[in-house]
Amino acid sequence: MVPYIIRRLLIAIPVLFGVMVVNFIIINMAPGNPVDMYVDPNSSPELLEMRKEQLGLNDPLYIQFFHWLGNLAQGNLGYSFSTYEPVSKMIFERIGPTFELMGLALLAGLIIALPIGILSAVKQYSKLDYLATGTSFFGISIPHFFLGLGLIYIFAVQLQILPAGGMSTLGSEDNFLDKVQHLILPVNVLAVGISGQYVRYVRASLLEVLGQDYLRTARAKGLKEFVVTNKHALKNALIPIITIIGMEIPFLLGGAVITEQIFQWPGMGQLTIQSIMSRDYPTLMALNLLTAFMVLFANLLTDIVYSFVDPRIKYK
Repeated sequence: MVPYIIRRLLIAIPVLFGVMVVNFIIINMAPGNPVDMYVDPNSSPELLEMRKEQLGLNDPLYIQFFHWLGNLAQGNLGYSFSTYEPVSKMIFERIGPTFELMGLALLAGLIIALPIGILSAVKQYSKLDYLATGTSFFGISIPHFFLGLGLIYIFAVQLQILPAGGMSTLGSEDNFLDKVQHLILPVNVLAVGISGQYVRYVRASLLEVLGQDYLRTARAKGLKEFVVTNKHALKNALIPIITIIGMEIPFLLGGAVITEQIFQWPGMGQLTIQSIMSRDYPTLMALNLLTAFMVLFANLLTDIVYSFVDPRIKYK
């Protein structure tokens, strides 16, 4: 296992470098200039040029990239063009709320999807199966921004039982119940999309296993259908489900961008939107690098989990 992990980490280095190059080019190809966002429009051209020189924007792109890469090698992600704070500090402050939101949404989505997907597979072509399939398509199809605004209108504006946004009520930062109330709406918005996808995957994966000979043998031995389905069949159906979960973890960040903006959740998604609007190049580069790292880490973690779920899988 250890040699395999080392090989994967060595492969990840050129992949991350390629991602950084592409991201740097795309970010700098965007129209406009960061200085235009931070300086008074009435400023003189001399002042604008001086500010560009201070930020290093007059250097050729490859010089700017290697300067950023050199700082990265020293553990320095640079300073924000808009707030002048260290980018590492900004991300450190935002990463916790985002992982909290994503983790709870993933957990809630799995809790909803697993039993519904199992029942849908066991009761194939029944009314319950059609209802579960139709509901899952609804969860996949509804946009996060539409569902989020709809939930805010119902529960925050009309019923006034849940807060419309933010992470806590002013003056209640250490109130656990208050934080839970602020989590309910954004977590449910993300969980609806997650559960909609996983219901279909659990159903399809379980249907492939339910007809296997070893399950017929288990039934012939007198095992109850619940034990056959949930102990023997589900365990062997987990491999493709784990793959989907591993692929979904990084993409949760994409959903969180919209959801955090709607609910004003102070996470990396909201920071991404703010950085795009203000053309904050150092922050965008750091966020893209972190996302690429999450993708590679999720794939590696998925491979490791395979070996625990299925003892037949061995890595050398």
